[in-house]
Amino acid sequence: METEAVRPDRGVRAMLFLLVWLSVAWFGSWELNPNNAVRMFAAVSLVEQGDATIDEFAGLTIDKATFGAHTYSDKAPGMTLLAVPAVALATWATGTTSADHGLSPYDPGFARFLRLRQRMAVALGPALLAGLAAVLLYDIGLASTGVRGAALFGAVGTMLGTPLWGWSTTVTGHAAVAALYLVAIRNFLSPPGTRAALLGGVALGLAAVVEYQAVIAGSVIAGWAAWRWRDTAEGRRAIALAAAAGLAGLMPLLSYNLLAFGTPFRIGYSGVEGFDGMKQGLFGLGWPRIAVLVEILVGDRRGLFWVAPVLLVAPLGLASLGDRPRTRSLAVMAALAAAAVLLVNAAYVYWDGGNSTGPRHAMPAAALLGIGLAPWWAGLRTAWERWGVAALLALSVAINAAIAAADVFAPPEYRYPFWRYVMKQWFLRGDLRTWPSEWLGWTAWHGFALYLAVAVPLGMWLVRRVARY
Repeated sequence: METEAVRPDRGVRAMLFLLVWLSVAWFGSWELNPNNAVRMFAAVSLVEQGDATIDEFAGLTIDKATFGAHTYSDKAPGMTLLAVPAVALATWATGTTSADHGLSPYDPGFARFLRLRQRMAVALGPALLAGLAAVLLYDIGLASTGVRGAALFGAVGTMLGTPLWGWSTTVTGHAAVAALYLVAIRNFLSPPGTRAALLGGVALGLAAVVEYQAVIAGSVIAGWAAWRWRDTAEGRRAIALAAAAGLAGLMPLLSYNLLAFGTPFRIGYSGVEGFDGMKQGLFGLGWPRIAVLVEILVGDRRGLFWVAPVLLVAPLGLASLGDRPRTRSLAVMAALAAAAVLLVNAAYVYWDGGNSTGPRHAMPAAALLGIGLAPWWAGLRTAWERWGVAALLALSVAINAAIAAADVFAPPEYRYPFWRYVMKQWFLRGDLRTWPSEWLGWTAWHGFALYLAVAVPLGMWLVRRVARY
């Protein structure tokens, strides 16, 4: 879909990557939140002991699985495995292990030990994936519209104007799956070839290693790729290569299971403790519920559009994309894959995600809907329309900057959690997590101000750069 006239500007892509990577790595999420902690405990165990048991950490998390006499992470292992290099690097650099600390949430030394490893894991994992996702959205938007400004709007709106930003500061898998979906889509947009097939296929396989349910929307993306490439011998060869690469992408899951449980075919969820709902249906999945779907989109506790208002125009952008024969299949795939993510979320017994600002299980849908932002911007005809949508983008970015800086794990009892929890309980009180305030002794506001001093000029440079064309 890319032509010589709209070839991506390397400078824009590099600065966009830097802006999004920096925006994620600058902030942090609470390291002892169970969803973060259990993944990091497993990574620490792999590095320090060479096994996946978390027996010594069992009292520090409610998210765990028990098999026999041992305790394990109950999560898919993708984010744990992604964190291993950072944990190993931190262990080598500091010369300390978990055994040097009291394993207690009240031990500041242990909290700092875990925080360092988690921040490094985010900077070397989810933050890199978020920056890559922004570049890929830019490329997809440019390929589908031919307008650099529209492509930038789509990339920034999706990665910094939705809670994908905040969830990228964690080691939960939601934002990582979104990025891997975009890797697959960008490669499958290319003409059939070995590189595109291998990268696209392995990305979908790895997405299922990060979150098991990723296979459902991933199957929609895979089916779209097969439909696009079906008509030529080269295309059919690429389909076979992509399928083989997808299976290869599952190897980390099978290897982890073999190491942890002695068999590649056991998963942590089968031994989960304390969540009886996981015994319903298929590990907590039943039939989608319309009332829950409404709550996911517009509910006052988890509604996506409350924390990502820029996505209000995304379905309209996908509709305009679908009006053109050249881009119709992309629009249909994005809509169907986003619907699959949302329906799986609505079918899950713990659909609200516990502590969560926005519907965390729906984050891959935000990335898929974000494909519609570029065509919506490209279809605007007047300066007033562009100013209005730019204001919507600015509002979305401001909301998610506060979420990323304060806390993406809002408790479920808060209605309108962005205002009542994130702003009132955290942001307005200056209770923020920035790396200068955590590691250099700065105040939180000075750490946030320094972020703005770096990020705003980067954003202005990007806007001016794309405005030249």
